[in-house]
Amino acid sequence: MAKVTLEKVSKFYGNVEAVKKINLEINDKEFLVLVGPSGCGKSSTLRMIAGLEEIDEGNIKIGEETVNELEPRERNVSMVFQNYALYPHMTVEENLGFSLKIAGMKKTDIDTRVFEAAGILDIEEFLKRKPAQLSGGQRQRVAMGRAIVRRPDVFLFDEPLSNLDAKLRNQMRTEIKRLHQKVETTIVYVTHDQVEAMTLADRIVIMKDGIIEQIGTPLDLFETPATKFVATFIGSPSMNMISSIVENDQGKKVMKNEDGISVPVPLSKQDIVKEGQKISFGFRAEDIVPLKFGNKPSQSWDYKSRVNLSEPLGTETLIFTNFGKIEIVSRMFTPELVRAGDDLDFALNLDRTYLFDDKTGKAL
Repeated sequence: MAKVTLEKVSKFYGNVEAVKKINLEINDKEFLVLVGPSGCGKSSTLRMIAGLEEIDEGNIKIGEETVNELEPRERNVSMVFQNYALYPHMTVEENLGFSLKIAGMKKTDIDTRVFEAAGILDIEEFLKRKPAQLSGGQRQRVAMGRAIVRRPDVFLFDEPLSNLDAKLRNQMRTEIKRLHQKVETTIVYVTHDQVEAMTLADRIVIMKDGIIEQIGTPLDLFETPATKFVATFIGSPSMNMISSIVENDQGKKVMKNEDGISVPVPLSKQDIVKEGQKISFGFRAEDIVPLKFGNKPSQSWDYKSRVNLSEPLGTETLIFTNFGKIEIVSRMFTPELVRAGDDLDFALNLDRTYLFDDKTGKAL
């Protein structure tokens, strides 16, 4: 196993700089997830580690070796793609052992590794079948098995679950997490799905426009987002975000939005913001409580609004309502029925309200 180090790595496509001088250290045996919207540079970064894309600037090291000039097969990495990339005319057993056969390994050694990988992934009963006879989840297991048999230093996953339905995606997330516990290898995993990132990662790298916005554990990113982008990207549903301007109201600073609604600046942030400063304040769905169905926070701001839409999800209900002209979402955890048109009193938890400078996008 090995750590992976990226030093000021850049990638250009024509005049477009898709990855911009990023620095990143992936620890040995770490499960690191690269996440971000389409075009943010996450797949290009993964493919540069694999050797499938050339590096235009910087260095990539696997272990202590700089691999910039090495071919993909010389880097001892294995990649799992979203389209499985299985040979349709070969059985599962033949697919699993093919790379070892090409490498000239003895058949007895190939059989040992194939059965070992099949055991880890619970696909022994499918070894004589061909890919067309397997479900999407079973094919993805075979694709992972083909990576396992090579015993690589680093596993690379490029959106491996995007072709699966929601139920299978949840199941395969669990399988990949278990795989990491069993094999204890370094994994670099690319996805655009922040739920996947939160549930799988030891650490998450959030990318935007070719740069790294923030690196941290899932809990770090959820609790202390460094930028407005990270705050709205991590968490489901997305954080509510209200543009406002800081004003003085009887000696206390308030955040006033374009509809004239004034919300007190949290006590802990009164000295951080300046009068006239343009900021956005954000709050998660669970931090704006319908008072009829929840407890009032100790430091709160009360507000009445009409329900636009209610989404009962079993253990929770999402309530969509308006904050001025902007629609926001509230989350409640009681099995009460809420209907569109209901008037509810809400309490915003000011202790859980996040402030961001509109000019820099950074957290205050």
